[in-house]
Amino acid sequence: MFDRIIYIGDQGAEIKLKDKEHLAMNLMNLHLVIEDENKKILAEVDDLQDDIVKVRFLGEIVNGRLVGGVLRKPRIDASIRVIEQNEIPMIVGRDEPGYMLLGVSPFYNDHPVYLDVNNFFSNHFAIFGNSGSGKSCGISRIMQNMFMDKRLFPYKSNILIFDASGEYYNAFKDLNRIDSNYHYRFLTTNEVDGIGEPLRLPIFLLNETDIALLLQASNHSQLPIIERMIKLARIFAQSSDANKYKNHLIAKAIMTILYSNETSPHKRNEVFSILASCSTPEFSLESPVQGIGYVRKFRECFLIDSHGQFSESVLLTEYVSSFIHDEYDDYEPSKECYYTLEDLEKALNFTLISEGWLRNEKTYADSVTLRVRLHSLITSNNAKYFDSPTPNYITLEKYLSDLIISNGTKYQIININLDDVDDDFAKVITKVYSRLLFEFTKGLKNRASIPFHILVEEAHRYIQNDTDRFLIGYNIFERIAKEGRKYGLILGLISQRPVELSDTVISQCSNFLIFKMNHPVDVDYIRKMVPNISDDVVEKQKTLQSGTCLGFGSAFKIPLIVKLKMPDPMPKSGNCDVVTIWNGNRPVPNSEPPRETYVQPQMKNYQQQPVNTMNYNQQPTMNTNINNSTGIPEVGDIKKLAPQTIAFDTSTIGNINNPSLNVIPPSPVVMPQEPPQNQVNFANNQSVQPQPTINVTQPVNIAPSPMPSTNSASPIPEVMPGLAGDNTNPTII
Repeated sequence: MFDRIIYIGDQGAEIKLKDKEHLAMNLMNLHLVIEDENKKILAEVDDLQDDIVKVRFLGEIVNGRLVGGVLRKPRIDASIRVIEQNEIPMIVGRDEPGYMLLGVSPFYNDHPVYLDVNNFFSNHFAIFGNSGSGKSCGISRIMQNMFMDKRLFPYKSNILIFDASGEYYNAFKDLNRIDSNYHYRFLTTNEVDGIGEPLRLPIFLLNETDIALLLQASNHSQLPIIERMIKLARIFAQSSDANKYKNHLIAKAIMTILYSNETSPHKRNEVFSILASCSTPEFSLESPVQGIGYVRKFRECFLIDSHGQFSESVLLTEYVSSFIHDEYDDYEPSKECYYTLEDLEKALNFTLISEGWLRNEKTYADSVTLRVRLHSLITSNNAKYFDSPTPNYITLEKYLSDLIISNGTKYQIININLDDVDDDFAKVITKVYSRLLFEFTKGLKNRASIPFHILVEEAHRYIQNDTDRFLIGYNIFERIAKEGRKYGLILGLISQRPVELSDTVISQCSNFLIFKMNHPVDVDYIRKMVPNISDDVVEKQKTLQSGTCLGFGSAFKIPLIVKLKMPDPMPKSGNCDVVTIWNGNRPVPNSEPPRETYVQPQMKNYQQQPVNTMNYNQQPTMNTNINNSTGIPEVGDIKKLAPQTIAFDTSTIGNINNPSLNVIPPSPVVMPQEPPQNQVNFANNQSVQPQPTINVTQPVNIAPSPMPSTNSASPIPEVMPGLAGDNTNPTII
């Protein structure tokens, strides 16, 4: 078949065929073995021009195994042959421990393709493809194959799926049928369906960056306010002297005002403003102040005398000073305690007075923004996701332990459904959970002893190609991409728009499954961002069928085109069956329904057309008999109306919506067609007799189509039942 090598380059070679009879063979994408003494080089056919075959070097074959890269090029007189059947496992993987079934190779008669489990699941990976190309089915199939492999037995796996639309529920709901030791947990934001458990994320586990993202902090000047707020919330929640600490903060704030250079009325207004938002049972405007021989309310101490001074300034100062305890300034609370969103709001009020931020115009504006957003969150529907029922504080370790193991049940897959929240809030949830997992894995004594896998569906919505739109520079996914692997925290990105993803995150991915993608921007982006990938490999994915992907990376010997088996059960990601819905789920008839006769207005020469001018308000006279049973004009009346054409004098047109005007249509012309033969009426399955041929040159009588009998066919129901096997409530159309 092959004659000799006529050219050798850095990346490949050109080979001449012996005769042109072999041009009929499909050599494209086949793999060749170039043997030179004790050296074997694997090459792939990239191009075929006339009798010249262009190949690309893939690696060297050493002791029956493929080693990537070619150190020494072959000689000109090296022998060339097509790879043999027993050598195919060398490139598609072997059925051996540490490997799992991925799919089949369409180029080698559906030969099984096996995936190196360690090299794939111990590194970040990405799955890209257009909508409908098979991404969701692909990841579902991979996971199902993994759990069905008895040699792997992934009992201690911890897979967290951020599901943008809840489509993976069907794929994994019966995981325990594979093995009774496997379990699946479904946390959802859509509590209407009644499926799964309500999502709950304790607010006390969030740090300042999480809260900043939650409150959409727009600049770093707001971070100190948030940090102070969280600290005070922890102090108030766990300290037995919480009120004493609050009184201390109030007193310091008031003393700062009293010793300021402001006027007495201004001082009074500021003090009253502080106590209106921050007060305790011991310290308020109505608190009694004991003087020498008399008692006044605290508000009465702010009466102003004729000199513009407080009449009880000495008594006022002594009373406020009694609440100040300097040892409270150095108090550091524990980070592990229970508090609520409402507790955060109260802490924010004390934060603003404790640092005197209310006297700074810019800081005051930032604080007001945070206060408004926090209050809006508390009163919104999203507040329920942070409403943890736990009465006592819990640690991060305890929370994650309860998430993975609940009532003695170990969950291998935890699916978080984000279907019922908007993108901004969904981003908060994904980032917070990812940050919690990062902190947990980073704190393990034995590094990477508990691996976690985070699969992000619709990753372009959360892992964007820029800094966060609210808090500048906060992107936990970029840190996980750079550091997570050594701690056992692995990212899996699933997206249809890789160009919108973070460059940093994609650059750290070691394995890729590329389904069909046609957008030139996305294709070019993959070509630029993914190292060690040729243009030929990128171009291959443009012609892939649905469910077929291009796999390459550290888990693959060479870039391979793999056809994946459809998952069983399927994820809920199929297209809408428009025809079935339109048809009302009625059975499709065996023959086409009778086609309507198309009527086209007769075209005439405008110069020869007579014009009848009439006033708009003038009623044309027509003898039109209406069939009371059908509401359709009788045939004879249509014949009378057909030849007449009416033109209108536009100068006399008044109200165009005048319902009294009856417009006489021009003469219709019926397009010629073959008389139907033994057609079946779609509505009542009755035989339709052939119609006589119509002369199109003369006005015609058009008989109306027979109306379907009300008893012959069932009407389309008003209530459409759910899909087969779905126990959902019927949907009202």
